[in-house]
Amino acid sequence: MSLTSFALERRTVTGTLIVVLIFAGIGAYFDAPRQMDPGFIIRTAMITTYFPGASPERVEQLITDPIEKVVQEIPELDWVNSESRTGVSVIYVNIREEFKEMRPIWDDLRRKVDSVEPDLPEDIQGPFVNDEFGDVFPIMFSMTGDGFSYVELKDIADDLRDELLRIKAVAKVDIMGAQEERLFVEYDNAVLSRIGMTPQFLKDTLQQRNIIQPGGEIDVASETIALEPSGNFASVDELRRTVIRMPQTDELVYLEDIVDIYRGYVDPPEALVRAEGRPALTLAVSMADGGNLIQLGQELQKFFTYIQEQYPYGVEFYQTYFQPTKVEQKVDDFVESVMQAVAIVLAVMLLTLGLRTGLVVATLVPVTMIITMWAMSVFDIQLDQMSLAALIIALGLLVDNAIVISESIMVRMAAGEDGIQAAIGATNELRVPLLIASLTTAAAFLPIRLAESAVGEYTGVLFSVVTITLMVSWVLALTMIPLLCVRFLKPKPVEQPFDSRFYRFYRRTILAVLRHPILSICVAGAGFFLGIQLFALVPQIFFPTQTTNFFVAEFTFPPGTSIRTTEAMVEDMDGFIERELLASEGHPGITHWASFISTTPPRFTLGYNPNAPRPRFSETMVSTTNADVVPGLMERLESYVTERYPDVRPYVRPLSNGPPVAKPVEVRISGKDIDRTFEIADTVKQWLNDREDTRNVGDNWGPRVKKLVIAVDGDNARRAGITNEDVATSLQTFLSGYETTRYREDDKTIPVVLRSLAEGRRNIDRLSTLSVFSQDGSTVPLTQVASGELEWEASEILRRDLYATVTVDSDVVEGVTAFDVIAEMTPWLEAQKAKWGIGYRYEFGGEVEGSGKANASIADKLPIAGMVILMLLVWQFNSLRKPTIVLATILFALVGVAIGLVLVDSLGLPGGYFGFMTLLGIVSLAGIVINNGIVLIDRIEIEKSENGLEPPHAVIQAAQQRFRPIMLTTATTIASLIPLYAGGEAMWQPLAIAIMFGLAFSTMLTLGFVPLMYSLFYRVSFKDFVYPS
Repeated sequence: MSLTSFALERRTVTGTLIVVLIFAGIGAYFDAPRQMDPGFIIRTAMITTYFPGASPERVEQLITDPIEKVVQEIPELDWVNSESRTGVSVIYVNIREEFKEMRPIWDDLRRKVDSVEPDLPEDIQGPFVNDEFGDVFPIMFSMTGDGFSYVELKDIADDLRDELLRIKAVAKVDIMGAQEERLFVEYDNAVLSRIGMTPQFLKDTLQQRNIIQPGGEIDVASETIALEPSGNFASVDELRRTVIRMPQTDELVYLEDIVDIYRGYVDPPEALVRAEGRPALTLAVSMADGGNLIQLGQELQKFFTYIQEQYPYGVEFYQTYFQPTKVEQKVDDFVESVMQAVAIVLAVMLLTLGLRTGLVVATLVPVTMIITMWAMSVFDIQLDQMSLAALIIALGLLVDNAIVISESIMVRMAAGEDGIQAAIGATNELRVPLLIASLTTAAAFLPIRLAESAVGEYTGVLFSVVTITLMVSWVLALTMIPLLCVRFLKPKPVEQPFDSRFYRFYRRTILAVLRHPILSICVAGAGFFLGIQLFALVPQIFFPTQTTNFFVAEFTFPPGTSIRTTEAMVEDMDGFIERELLASEGHPGITHWASFISTTPPRFTLGYNPNAPRPRFSETMVSTTNADVVPGLMERLESYVTERYPDVRPYVRPLSNGPPVAKPVEVRISGKDIDRTFEIADTVKQWLNDREDTRNVGDNWGPRVKKLVIAVDGDNARRAGITNEDVATSLQTFLSGYETTRYREDDKTIPVVLRSLAEGRRNIDRLSTLSVFSQDGSTVPLTQVASGELEWEASEILRRDLYATVTVDSDVVEGVTAFDVIAEMTPWLEAQKAKWGIGYRYEFGGEVEGSGKANASIADKLPIAGMVILMLLVWQFNSLRKPTIVLATILFALVGVAIGLVLVDSLGLPGGYFGFMTLLGIVSLAGIVINNGIVLIDRIEIEKSENGLEPPHAVIQAAQQRFRPIMLTTATTIASLIPLYAGGEAMWQPLAIAIMFGLAFSTMLTLGFVPLMYSLFYRVSFKDFVYPS
C-alpha cells in the first residue's frame, strides 16, 4: 500500500496526525532556543606567562621559545602566534578546522606545557592555559558609583556575580576592570642601610613566618588526632606585629617599626573600565548551552531593575551590550519576512491557479513551515538568523511538490478518472521524480554542511533546515494534497489545453530553436562565455558589516605608552562625546559608551576577537539612537582623537558578520632576521601609503623603544662582595616589587609584595643613589658596581610558527574593497620577493585569507555533492545522457547570477557583490535549477512510453505540460526571496540576488535548452515535424 493510498483510506487518522503535528510545531516555535547566530567552534587557546621586569628579548628566549617548541609537537596544530612583551609572554595556539572535539586536544596541550615548565625560570607566574578563549558573553552591564570607593564598588560587583551565578541559564560571570589586590610591605633604603638589614632578609623572614604545613597525626587511645601547627598570618595586624631580630644587635623589633604595611591594588593598574565618562566595573554574562537568550535577557533586566532599587543613590547600572534585544529584533524581523513570503506565495498561487486550486496548493506552505518547526526541535536546531533564512529559501521550493501533484491530479480528473484513482495514479507517477528532485536540491547544500571551516559551521544549518523542509513538503504532497484535491477540486474537461495564444507562441519559439540545433548551441555557448566574463566586474567582499546602532572604537598608542597616558586620552574622548556626540531630545547621537583601557571587552559576539591586554590600548563600545547615525559618529570620533593625538592608530568600525577578521588588508612578512624582515615590511607599508584607496597603514610591531641595560662590572662587584643576583634583586624590589608570600583571607589569596617607598620608585634619578645590598647586610651604591647603557629594542617580539613575523595592515576607503587592493599588490609582491633572498616569505591575512579558506572549504566538498546528485539522477533515469542534460542547466544559472550582481551594483542597490554568501547562493541555486530539468525529462519519457507519442511530439508536449508548473515554482521561489532581500541585512542580500536572478535566467533558457539538448543527445529531428492541431 502506497503512502497516498493509506492517507486516502485512513483520512481521519491522516488528518488527526497532521493536526497533532501542527500543534507540536506551534509549541516548538515558542519553546525553541533563540540566538543571534548558530555559532561555531573557536579553535584557539591562549598560554600566558608572566616574568616581571624581563625584557621582550629575554621573555622570548627563556619562555616563549621553549613553550612554542613543545606546542609544535601537537599533531592537530594549524599555526602558533606568539607575543613576547616586557614581563609577559602570550602564545595563541590554533587548531586545524577539521577537528571538532577540542577537549582531548586541550588536555594534550596542557600536558605539553606542563612538561616544559621545569625548564622555565623560577620567578615566573604561570604558564596559564586558557582554552575558554571562545566563550561568548552576550550580555554586559556596567556599574558606576558616584561617591563610592573602588573597594565598595568591587564588593557590590562580587555580590552581584554570586547572585547571577545562581540563575540557571547563566554559565559564567566575569568582572571587567577589577584590580588585583596586594598586601604591600614598603621599606626605605636609607633605613635598611642604617640598621644593616637587606630586602633579602625581609623576604626570607616573611616566607619563613607565613607557612601552611601539616604537623602529622598522633594516636591517643582509640582515636587519631591531627596536629596543625599555626604559622600563616591570620590578619594584617598579625603581619604588622611580626617580631624580627635585628641582624647586627640581636634586638627584637616589630615589622611595622621598620616598614610600612598596607592593603592596596596593583600600581599602575593592569586594566581599567570607564562608563559614560566615569570609573566603572563591567559584569559580563555568558549563557549556558541550550539556553534561550531572549528569556535570559528578560530575567536579567528584571534582576537589574530590582537591584537598582536596592542600592543607594549614586550606584548606577547601564546596559553596555545587550544582545537579547538584538536577537529578539532579528528573530521578529525574520519571522516577519517569513510571513511576508508566505503571503506572497499564497497570492501567487491564488492568482495563477484559481481560488480552489490555489488554496489547496497554498495550504502546504504554512503546514510545512509549522511541522518543520517541530522537526527542528527534534534535531536541536535553534532559531537564529541562519535557520530562519533557510526557511525562507526553502519556502519557494516546497510548493513545487504541491503544484506538480495537484496539476497531475487535475489533468487526470479532467480526462475522466475518478478522484481517488487520479490521486493515486498521479502520486505513483511522480513520487520518485519529486523525491529525487528534493534530494538533489538538499544535496546541493551538502558542501555547506560538510565544509571543514568556521564559516561552514556557521552556515551548515542551511543544509539541515532545507532538507527537513523539503522532506516534510514531499510527505505532505503525497498525503495532504491528494486528500484536499479529492475533496475540493472539480476540474472541467478541457479538449485543447495548449491552444491558447501564449502556448502557440511558445511552440513556435521552441520549434525554431529545435529546427536549428547547431546555431542554437553556438548562440547558447557564446552567451554563456560572455555572461561569465561579467563576474570580473563584480566587487568582492567576504562578509559585510552589520547594520546596527552599535560600533567599536579601538585606539592604539605607540609602544612604551603607559596606561595613565591611555587613560588620559580616553578621559579627553569622554568629554568630547559628552559635549558633541551625546544624544538629546530630537537630536540622535550616542546613548551609551564604555571604554576598556589596557584590555579589550570579552568576546561579546562571534564576530569579535579580543586582544591580549597591553597598556597602550583602549577599546570603546558605543551604542547610538539608530543605525543611520553610526557612519557620521564614527567619522567624527576618529577625527577628534587622531587630530589631538597624531601618534594614535585608530580602528573605528561596526561589527562584522561571520568569523572575525582583524583588518581588511593584512600582509604577513616572515623571515629569519628581524632587521631584514622590518626592511621588507617598510617597503610594503610605503606601497600602501602611496595609494589613495588605503588608510591607517601600520604594522603590529610599531617603533622600537628604549631599554636601560644595567651592566654589572664583575671585578668591582666581587671586591664589594656583590653578586649579579644581589643587583637584580635590589633593582626588582626597588622598582616593581617582589612577591614574597601569600596572605589568605576567607576565600581570597592576596600576594604580599616587598618593595621600596613610592617616592623612589620609577624615578630614573634615584637609580644613581640606589643601594645594593649584599648577603651580609652591607650596602654599596649601584654606580660603584654597575653602569647604565641606553639601547633600543622592539617593544614586542611577534612570531608565527617560530619565525619573527611583521603584519602590515590597513583599512580601505569607502567604495574600495580589500580584494581590489590585494589584486594590485600581488604582482608587485611577487616581483619584490625575488629581491628578498632565501628565508623570507609573505602571505595574506585579513579578508582575503578568511575568504580563501572559507571558499576552499566549500570547494573541497563540491565533488561529494556532485557525486551524490549524479548518482541520484542516474538512479532516476538509468542513464548518463539525461543527467548530463540536467546538470548542464546549472551553467545558465551562473550567467543569471553574474547579470544580477552587475545590474544591482550598477544601479547602486545593496547586495551587488561577490562574497561567501553569494557562493552559498550559487551552491543553493545549483540544486534548485536541476529540478526543472528532472521533471521535464521525466515528462518526455512518460509521453513516449505511456501516451505513445513520437519523440518530436513527446518533447513538445512535455515542454508544454511542464511549462506552467516550472514557471509557478520559479515565480514562487523568487517571490518568497523578495522579503529576504528587502528586509534582510546586507549579509543575505547577495544570496537572494544570486538565487532570484540565476533561477529566473536559467528557467527561461531551460524551457528551450533541455529540449534542445535532449534532441541532440537522442538524435530527435524536428526538420519535418508539424505539431498536430
